[in-house]
Amino acid sequence: MSATRRSPVKHQPKGVTVIHEDRDIIVVEKPSGLLTMGTDRDKSRTVHAILNDYVRKGDPRSRNRVYIVHRLDRDTSGILILAKSEPAKIFLQGHWQETDKRYLTVVHGSLVPKAGTISSYLAENSAFTVFSTPDTALGKLSHTEYTVLKEGRGFSLLEIHLLTGRKHQIRVQLSEKGHPVVGDRKYGKVNDGYGTLALHARSISFTHPVSGKRLTFATGIPDFVSRLVGKLEVPAA
Repeated sequence: MSATRRSPVKHQPKGVTVIHEDRDIIVVEKPSGLLTMGTDRDKSRTVHAILNDYVRKGDPRSRNRVYIVHRLDRDTSGILILAKSEPAKIFLQGHWQETDKRYLTVVHGSLVPKAGTISSYLAENSAFTVFSTPDTALGKLSHTEYTVLKEGRGFSLLEIHLLTGRKHQIRVQLSEKGHPVVGDRKYGKVNDGYGTLALHARSISFTHPVSGKRLTFATGIPDFVSRLVGKLEVPAA
């Protein structure tokens, strides 16, 4: 399937954009500021709740529901896959290493080299802050591949190929490299003046859990890119 083609969706749920839907999966674009699913500490409106309402079509007695396959941080925008059955979820999670995930991000400064892979063992402390550690028993090995697409105004636009999927991985590893993501209030510069996290899950390629076909979906270039580094044409994923 083309990376830019979107299946027609007659009815859009309020709060997210459905890119593709069939009997087995829903692919949506999540805005920044919305949780993927609730946590013990935060029960606010979520993608999970919005899409459960959507597939139930207003009938609270309906047994239809969606299943979380993966997550994006609250302040990260972009593409999410959700399953419409438990077998579909299990298949997608079981084949997650074969899923190709690409992000766009704008960071502070100029990277050297202009392309490479950041690798470190990531762990999380009791304050829910993720950090790199030399202790291989404590941390999980994490790899983030990056390519600089454009530089200017003290910023760099990167394409990220996420090789592993740890919590806050991109944000932590870029920050520790000295190039925090613009607008990152947790791992970035204190009060850098930008209220939106400049991190967007732009494309995803995966195997459909029933048809076995390889599907690829991509979004447009987010507004934060042109605001920070000017207009840019990024080839389809």
